[in-house]
Amino acid sequence: MRVHIATDHAGMELSQYLVEQLAALGYDMIDHGPETYDAVDDYPAFCIHAAQAVIADRDQGLDSLGIVLGGSGNGEQMAANKVRGVRAALAWNLSTAQLAREHNDAQVVALGGRQHTPEEGLEIVKAFLSTPFSGDDRHVRRIQQITKFEATGNVAGHLSGLTGRPYAGRAAGTAEA
Repeated sequence: MRVHIATDHAGMELSQYLVEQLAALGYDMIDHGPETYDAVDDYPAFCIHAAQAVIADRDQGLDSLGIVLGGSGNGEQMAANKVRGVRAALAWNLSTAQLAREHNDAQVVALGGRQHTPEEGLEIVKAFLSTPFSGDDRHVRRIQQITKFEATGNVAGHLSGLTGRPYAGRAAGTAEA
């Protein structure tokens, strides 16, 4: 499996560790991150390039997933999700990493380099990389709804006609202190 990885300065230590460990496990590692530490670098380009590479590989029939890293993983996930067709998930433990693949067929996982030890990060990533998509009808249907919205701007599904409504437990326009 090919794995595209990207980080900014905040995830460099974790990124280097993951590249070394995953390569030793036989993964084909492609690094889209910076070559040198720069405390003011910006993560969007790194993460977007990694996400684009995952989609390009998958479009060619290659087995490919991605990892994006930063201080928290939040912004990196958001950047990766801007690439058409990408489903990037922030994982903070084994369960969220596995569910991202099993239920959401995520192709990219985001982690916070400041949130995990390198060893914890490796276990989370290994869980993500080794978990297959379940293919259950309900998950396929939900992914299709997301894909349709991404392409058309229209929400589909049996609850797509719902709109927002005021909370009935208190009067509209009042706030609790």
